[in-house]
Amino acid sequence: MLAPGMRRTAQRTEVYNAIVALGGHCTAEEITAELHNTKPAFPRSTVYRALDALTASGSVYAAHLGEGATYYELASGDHHHAVCQVCGGVLHIQEELVSELESHLQEGHHFKPLRTEVLVVGICDSCSRNPSPRAARRRTIDAHMHFT
Repeated sequence: MLAPGMRRTAQRTEVYNAIVALGGHCTAEEITAELHNTKPAFPRSTVYRALDALTASGSVYAAHLGEGATYYELASGDHHHAVCQVCGGVLHIQEELVSELESHLQEGHHFKPLRTEVLVVGICDSCSRNPSPRAARRRTIDAHMHFT
């Protein structure tokens, strides 16, 4: 949903809906391609302006998942990721794990985190068992990373 108080324009709504249709973790190029399926003349510059506004309003989260393009997804609180360096698959790391880290820093080291961004780069189970060329598009490996 678009953030309250944000000026709603047709273009912003269309970009937002394209992110929904793509399932998140999509680049500006992928969003533009999705919009071109129904509106071939939709300007790339409008996509970038809409993404800037959606990100600034908190409606969309811009994730920098290692090297390369910025990936966009719908905002749903803080987001922390583990990214497979082979296929580009993405895991969302549970906020509880990040909170434990922040508590450890405060209690054990008298360090007060103001903002925490977690990015873990590694190799997913599928790629470690079956090495293959890099995937064409990032995928969500699992909804959340769980440790037991």
